[in-house]
Amino acid sequence: TLSTTTGFGFRRKQRKMATFASSAIKSDKSNVVVVTPAIKAVAGSVGGMMEACCLQPIDVIKTRLQLDRVGNYRGIAHCGNTIINQEGAKALWKGLTPFATHLTLKYALRMGTNAFFQSLLRDKEGKLTQQKRMLAGFGAGVTEALLVVTPFEVVKIKLQQQKGLAVDQLKYKNPIHCATTILKESGPMGLWAGATPTICRNGTNQMCLFAMKNNCDAWIWDKHEGDGRVLAPWQSMISGFMAAVVGPVATGPFDVAKTRMMAQEKGVGTQYTGFFNCIATVAKEEGPLALYRGLLPRLMRIPPGQAITWAVADQIIGLYEGAVRH
Repeated sequence: TLSTTTGFGFRRKQRKMATFASSAIKSDKSNVVVVTPAIKAVAGSVGGMMEACCLQPIDVIKTRLQLDRVGNYRGIAHCGNTIINQEGAKALWKGLTPFATHLTLKYALRMGTNAFFQSLLRDKEGKLTQQKRMLAGFGAGVTEALLVVTPFEVVKIKLQQQKGLAVDQLKYKNPIHCATTILKESGPMGLWAGATPTICRNGTNQMCLFAMKNNCDAWIWDKHEGDGRVLAPWQSMISGFMAAVVGPVATGPFDVAKTRMMAQEKGVGTQYTGFFNCIATVAKEEGPLALYRGLLPRLMRIPPGQAITWAVADQIIGLYEGAVRH
């Protein structure tokens, strides 16, 4: 009887341990905690909300510069001052609702799917090569581009390109009205205008971001994924900032094409028939450097934004790793 009871208790403990392992996978050989996609999704969403609230004005300026075909703005500072003088400071937060919602969902999806793809690509010992880490990042970028980024960016850009604050004079009154108007005028695919350059941009961005963030943590702070250490927020900010510089430089033309295709209205102005047509048309009519318009405000927004996001996300992930270890 004692043997039976002991055996039953042992099996029950085994089931509990298996259940616990579904929340956090801990390798006895490497003593590494692999954080689940759900925890990373939560960390990403909180970080994304903080980023959106802090950096929305830079995104508005970037959009206005990319849509400026006749030289109305003579740089970032002039663009910002012009918006404030003509439309009021509040105009710098146009599109905040879709932007904040989109960042929260995007970062939850980005970090969650990246963790999921990484789990599929790890070897038996839980290790991940640099190439597989980049592949997981690319997959996360493509997923977020299709499911979240493209429709939210379409609405955000339509709202941001409108000038003035008088609601009765604006075509799009708010995010919901903007989305429904697009659906009526262009159908469901109108919300996915510019999907191809968005996929190229986000896939490349996240491929660079996740690989570089991991490398910066290791090179600068000797911090390795799953080791239980929690970086100080300022350390995470430095790693996140440095990791986020490469992507925008590599994807400048994708971002300009995305913005132009999303902003165009049916029957109004230059019409781009597709991604490659847009790239070729902009380069031919405005010169190759026009494909990098808005790069400086992107560099002013994305690296600081990632610094904020990772400062928050690393704290949540680190605390979880520490709790699992103890």
